[in-house]
Amino acid sequence: MAYRAPVAEFQFILDHVVGLDEVVATDRFSEATPDVTRAILDGAGRLCDDVLAPLQRPGDLHPARLENGVVRTSPGYAEGYRAIAEGGWVALSAPAEHGGMGLPTTLSTAVNDMMSGACLSLQLNPLLTQGQIEALSHHASDEIRALYLPKLIAGDWSGTMNLTEPQAGSDVGALKTRAMPNGDGTYAVTGQKIYITWGDADFMENVVHLVLARLPDAPAGTRGISLFLVPRNLPDAESRPGVANRVKVVSLEHKLGLHGSPTAVMDFDGATGWMVGEPNKGMAAMFTMMNNARLGVGVQGVGVAEAAFQQALAYAADRRQGPTPLGDGGIVGHADVRRMLAGMKAEIFAARAIALSCAVAADMGTATGEADWTARAAFLTPIAKAWGTEVGMEVAQQGVQVHGGMGFIEETGAAQYLRDVRVTAIYEGTNGIQAMDLVGRKLADGGDVAWRLLEEVEQTAEAARGAFPDLAVEVWTAAEALRDATEWMLTREMTDRFAGAVPFLRAWARVLGAQLHLAAALAEGGSGPRSALARVFIRRLLPEHVSALAAARAGADDLYALSDADLGA
Repeated sequence: MAYRAPVAEFQFILDHVVGLDEVVATDRFSEATPDVTRAILDGAGRLCDDVLAPLQRPGDLHPARLENGVVRTSPGYAEGYRAIAEGGWVALSAPAEHGGMGLPTTLSTAVNDMMSGACLSLQLNPLLTQGQIEALSHHASDEIRALYLPKLIAGDWSGTMNLTEPQAGSDVGALKTRAMPNGDGTYAVTGQKIYITWGDADFMENVVHLVLARLPDAPAGTRGISLFLVPRNLPDAESRPGVANRVKVVSLEHKLGLHGSPTAVMDFDGATGWMVGEPNKGMAAMFTMMNNARLGVGVQGVGVAEAAFQQALAYAADRRQGPTPLGDGGIVGHADVRRMLAGMKAEIFAARAIALSCAVAADMGTATGEADWTARAAFLTPIAKAWGTEVGMEVAQQGVQVHGGMGFIEETGAAQYLRDVRVTAIYEGTNGIQAMDLVGRKLADGGDVAWRLLEEVEQTAEAARGAFPDLAVEVWTAAEALRDATEWMLTREMTDRFAGAVPFLRAWARVLGAQLHLAAALAEGGSGPRSALARVFIRRLLPEHVSALAAARAGADDLYALSDADLGA
């Protein structure tokens, strides 16, 4: 089955659930009128349906390869990327002063969701460029911005981030890449980086690497890391890609999935680079790009979940296996298959709405400068990233199950979604790191943002008492349980918090998802398919918060009571 972008779903969520109208009411984003939003969603939907979705299988069957030092990309990817760039989709939220559209992040988040469902391997390219645009906009010099931003925004050049090294994964402070001053304002960057997504491509004029490295006198750890811009080709006086820089792709990784996306081992051998931001403060600049990417990765999971669900639903409608309560139609009529499909659809809505709520908060923070909005976006970011990717994996796995034995056969394409989405829970900060961020940095305010969010959940439940008295009580009760668990977290040492961080985040996703489902049901008028789907989520999935919170509050003692030897190490 061909993927179809769920344009109407995005329109409903933006109009009735997450409050895009509040963003549009600001001076900063007043041009994102309903007509503009509708045109953006419709145009992105056509791009995804007609251009990108047909590239999903070819990219898996004909992976990117390294040939005589050149990355040869999958069939059709050059044309697909050109359609993305020429349509302005890279530049949707980029600053207008450098050629971008300056539209809300919320709209680019919706578009990234669609593009991920259509062809995740290719979508990774513009996603990283968007993150680099934001990092350079905030931290680069005027000269760098003037030269590089127009090229990146136009899609003529692409951007990467280079953090990981063989000995430095999540512990970025262990990196060994060095940057030596050249005496002319540039630096000679030397080192090796691994897992570099879209480290090169045969259809790009230039590839711009953001590289974390150490100055000669830098202190140890993350405090001694600086950020450098290192282009594949050094721009000439006319801003065209000039001579090759001393950077090359050493090899491409052979991966479980995402075969169309080249993941490179990069070698920097005294490559010429320019510092971005201040010396020894590279992590602050890189986090601008990473936070942008974390929300983007969250909706990658949601987009793949959408595609996997659509394929599973189509298969279930056609596949006949015995009589069902609905007659002799497809297996969609069997209760257990219907349970899986309804659960998949309910999960997708909740994860998508959480991500879009996060994007709305980020846009409001940008537009108003109010700290409360910025803090809200920061709190929701690890939830959006971790839960969006967890839903991607769970729904893709269920998609294989709906297919039965055919799901295990590669030709159906169901397994590809599971293989492709699996890494999203690992990159841009593993989901465990996201959860630890939630119980650590995001509770450093004493729970202020958490209390505001829980108050909103309870307000929604109160508003629903007339139309959905039973559901309202369940959501209210869950919010109170989450409030108690959050208070418990605030009293504990970090090791205890970290031991329960992942189930704690899961509980937050369940409660916020229930609130958003309830809001959708109310917007529908109290009856209809969205109300029915809210019942599925609140009655079947929300109860998981009970076990999640029990695990969240278990502490760490039982984990450390097992020695390494007890574990078999």
